Amino acid sequence: MIANLAVRRNTPLACAVQPDPPAEAHPAGQMGGSAPWATIAVRFVPSAVSAASPTQMTPLERRASVSLAMIYALRMLGLFMVLPVFMIEARHYEGGADASRVGLAMGLYGLVQACLQIPFGLAADRWGRKRVIVLGLLIFALGSVIAALATSVTGLAWGRALQGGGAISAAVTALLADQTRDEVRTKGMALIGGSIGLMFALSLVVGPLLSSWGGLPVIFWVTCGLALGGVAVVLGWTPAETYRPQAPSTRQDARSTWRILTSPELLRLDAGVFILYAVQIATWVAVPALMVQAGLATAQHSWLYLPVVLLSFVFMGLSLFRMERNGWLRPLFLGCIATVLCVQLGLFFVSSRQPDVWSLGVLLFLFFCGFNVLEASQPSQASRLAPPSARGAALGVYNTLQSLGIFAGGAAGGWVAKQLGSQGLFLGCAALMALWLVLAWGMRFAPTAQASAGHGVSVAPSTTSDISLR
Repeated sequence: MIANLAVRRNTPLACAVQPDPPAEAHPAGQMGGSAPWATIAVRFVPSAVSAASPTQMTPLERRASVSLAMIYALRMLGLFMVLPVFMIEARHYEGGADASRVGLAMGLYGLVQACLQIPFGLAADRWGRKRVIVLGLLIFALGSVIAALATSVTGLAWGRALQGGGAISAAVTALLADQTRDEVRTKGMALIGGSIGLMFALSLVVGPLLSSWGGLPVIFWVTCGLALGGVAVVLGWTPAETYRPQAPSTRQDARSTWRILTSPELLRLDAGVFILYAVQIATWVAVPALMVQAGLATAQHSWLYLPVVLLSFVFMGLSLFRMERNGWLRPLFLGCIATVLCVQLGLFFVSSRQPDVWSLGVLLFLFFCGFNVLEASQPSQASRLAPPSARGAALGVYNTLQSLGIFAGGAAGGWVAKQLGSQGLFLGCAALMALWLVLAWGMRFAPTAQASAGHGVSVAPSTTSDISLR
């Protein structure tokens, strides 16, 4: 007999028996007429859970997801805090009267990060995820120190550029993908996405408060402390890596990786994240002014953002995980693209008359409902489409397009708003979302292992290693 034994941590032992091999493979009378030799294949699945709750995270998966989301949160809070006050506070620096120089100093972070996402992703595949994350956080902390000590806009630009050098997004998402199963991976990605949304809302309160105490230097020193806190989380709390770096790639491996990175499904995801973040940043070029016109003072904007973001997380929790589990991710995904498209059209009509807080609140709630689902499901899909040996590279390309979308949304959004006004800006964003809807319509979605099993498809876990004992 040939028996496959699946040994799972904290779960019962499972055994599947395959048919006997041909009789001639085991001559009669061998071992004194005993039963033929048995070949046992032992599979170790470190993150598996009991069949009764396949969609529940294990303690190790929860620890990995929460710790990596915290790393993202600490880093993004430091980045977001400077946004509401940078253009104002930079006027007090040498060269601060030149708006173009100030804008360049602010935008250099996104541009440098976009250039380094792929190299950092490849490094994570080659030398390990945690090493790259720690290195990136230390570079980010050093950039924060340089910006805090700067006395001119040029110094701020160097600090912001060095902050962008800590391009760890691909390494963090690759590590999360390594440490979670397909069934719960989107939950882990949603934790990261949720932490980004919460930090954005929180930064609108904390940033101006810190600025009132000591200007940009205080914000950058706090940012440095947050980055070092992220290093402590990586080294002291995040679980040990399950992925082991490969030997240097051969030319054939490089060609295989290139085929993966240029696959139509990954290219659709890359285009999608570029459009999503370009539209988000461009939208916020005009939304704050609409809120002021609606009678909401700048200091009060966060009190609208915070409940809207929190309610949108509730929607994501009630819709995304259940529909993905049942194999209905495609209609939800396309529906969320259409929702953001409709929001842009709604903002177009609201901007053509006197806006009111309730209309803006509803539109922003719908925007974040669509944005959060799309932001959580896309990197999860990218991690499923790429094998572990190319996962860092695939997510590096993905995050490069994300960073370029942020840069393009801010630069192009400001230009369009200046030339065509907020109505022209919202129409342009609607056109981009319509383009994305067309591109995503024919997209094939990689199912979770549970959804595949529910449709009669057998999926082998990517973290499984087979050991034959003879």
